[in-house]
Amino acid sequence: METLVLIVFFLGYLSITLEHNLKIDKLIPALAMMAVLWALIALGHLPVFDVDTVSKSLHETHIDEILLHHLGKTAEILVFLLGAMTIVEIIDYFNGFATIKGFIRTRSKVRLLWIFALLAFILSAIIDNLTATIVLITILQKVIQNRDTRLWFAGLIIVAANAGGAWSPIGDVTTTMLWIGQKVSTVELIKYLLIPSIVCMLIPTFIASRYKAFQGLIDPMDANETNTTPKGATMLYLGLGAILFVPLFKTVTHLPPYVGMMLSLAVVATFAEIYTSAKFSMTNIDTTADAHGSHSPVHTALSKIELPSILFFLGILMAVAALESLGLLFNFAQELTVAIPNMDLVIGLMGTASAVIDNVPLVAASMGMFSEGPDDPLWHAIAFAAGTGGSMLVFGSAAGVVAMGMEKINFFWYLKKISLLALIGSVSGYITFMLMRDFLFS
Repeated sequence: METLVLIVFFLGYLSITLEHNLKIDKLIPALAMMAVLWALIALGHLPVFDVDTVSKSLHETHIDEILLHHLGKTAEILVFLLGAMTIVEIIDYFNGFATIKGFIRTRSKVRLLWIFALLAFILSAIIDNLTATIVLITILQKVIQNRDTRLWFAGLIIVAANAGGAWSPIGDVTTTMLWIGQKVSTVELIKYLLIPSIVCMLIPTFIASRYKAFQGLIDPMDANETNTTPKGATMLYLGLGAILFVPLFKTVTHLPPYVGMMLSLAVVATFAEIYTSAKFSMTNIDTTADAHGSHSPVHTALSKIELPSILFFLGILMAVAALESLGLLFNFAQELTVAIPNMDLVIGLMGTASAVIDNVPLVAASMGMFSEGPDDPLWHAIAFAAGTGGSMLVFGSAAGVVAMGMEKINFFWYLKKISLLALIGSVSGYITFMLMRDFLFS
């Protein structure tokens, strides 16, 4: 029966990887795989184990208990993401991100490259790399008219956004998973990965700034393109500040991160309702709302969040939890350690694999494979490798996939023009991480 479980997981994983070829949204095989795996465990009466996070000793338990345990851990991640997505949508409701475009006043391509790279690096650490990429490419489309030039900028935005998301506990879904799973803490994550992530962003950007594509000036910008609202800047700073408050709240209270995110959402939602003279309600329709129609800003934001992504995370995390509960992941990790004693090589292979297959299940699996304690350098290495390795292929990260859709980036164009830069950045950053780990923090 365990062989059948592995076959189902492999087929489901393959379907997720071939999402674009099969033209089936990856949430479908993820949800189906989750349900089938747990059904096989129940029908086969397979023994399931509660893996102790400290000693990794296996304790057999009932399937209802272990299912509820994993659902609770998964729900923490999903509720956190729902809160963050809603805050971002509230900012967008007030057109707050248009404020960023007001800071861009140069026509020099090289200066623009550095501005967008730095913005991608900083924003992705706050609002996650996927959202930062969407925001910046939207701005890019209003700043640069020539599509060929925009493609180059979009490629470097992907690299910078993934680098920026790697060092922040709220910058990438996989890093957030490690943070909520208590594998890494905010301070230690920043200590280990901030400088490697900066290196990962700086080196490709510096090399690209020497390319012919970034020489010269862009066409004059249309000053009328920036449509700001009176409260746009206020909501932008309030929303970003509220998200940044979450790690501080967790550090002070030691409560799960989703609690702080819900508090931040409540504060941002309150100001959003005040600014639109709407009723203090998360669900009721306000007939006095402004140009956005009859819905309150929070109601509108909740209707626009990425529910397909939330369902995908539910499916894949619970599917990986099924393998973890059977003890398969832990046993595989032991065999892998014997076969390849060099863990840096193993993690490097994981980073490369994240460019081809989704990094969410990769990191989820690693959390069930390895027995190292909280803030062990292994977890920081996994966070960096999975976060930056996806930049090597255009569909290797969520940021790359959304940029691919928004700018119709060709796979082979990206492979030829950007992949080497991404590889150089990721390898340079990881070497920096190893030097810091072995000589500064050893």
